[in-house]
Amino acid sequence: MKRILFVVLVGVAILSCEKNTEQTMTVSGNIKGLKKGTLFLQQFRDSSLVNVDSLVIKGTGQFSFSHEIEEPDVFYLYLEKEDNNDINDRIIFFGEPGEIIINTTWNTFDKNPEIFGSSEHDKFVEFNEMLSKFNLRDLELAQLTLASELREDSLALDSIQKKIDQNIINRYRYVINFGINNGDSYVTPYAIMTSALEANPNYLDSVYNSLDPNVAASKYGKALKAYLEARP
Repeated sequence: MKRILFVVLVGVAILSCEKNTEQTMTVSGNIKGLKKGTLFLQQFRDSSLVNVDSLVIKGTGQFSFSHEIEEPDVFYLYLEKEDNNDINDRIIFFGEPGEIIINTTWNTFDKNPEIFGSSEHDKFVEFNEMLSKFNLRDLELAQLTLASELREDSLALDSIQKKIDQNIINRYRYVINFGINNGDSYVTPYAIMTSALEANPNYLDSVYNSLDPNVAASKYGKALKAYLEARP
């Protein structure tokens, strides 16, 4: 009897291992303080955000998803909490085959989660942190234009507008340089498609031409190519 049980357990372990391939992405971690809720693994498909897996959590915040993916891509963890609050419930990350660890807390779910195991996500964070600095500068300059003491000062407003325009140019320069210097990253075409389509077309061509063949053949690489080819 013990021998039969041992054989069965070994068989189950083998079958479990066979389910994972080189294209398996495993996302696991802990949501500290979560006692009850439903966690969804989500992805954009055909312009719609769809649930690719889900897990009902009871009593512990530990979770694990295994999902076969074709290529590195943007994914989301969405936490449906039973607190009648839909704010701060979605984490965005750049997934890839392999093991990815995501640790966070239930009440600040999307605020500074710890994400390990994805080099593409590390590059994604690098890009977004720099881009947020340009966005913050935009906000600061926009607030200056609302200052009561400047509303009647055309020279001061013109000066602020020039700084706003320069910040836009600097943002595009950063995104283009990021793309050219990271042609082997799947983050690059995503970054261009979401943050720099209004940049000089010649620069966009340079970024596309610098892409690794596998990246150029990815979902966002194809989208960038289609955009460039559709230009008048």
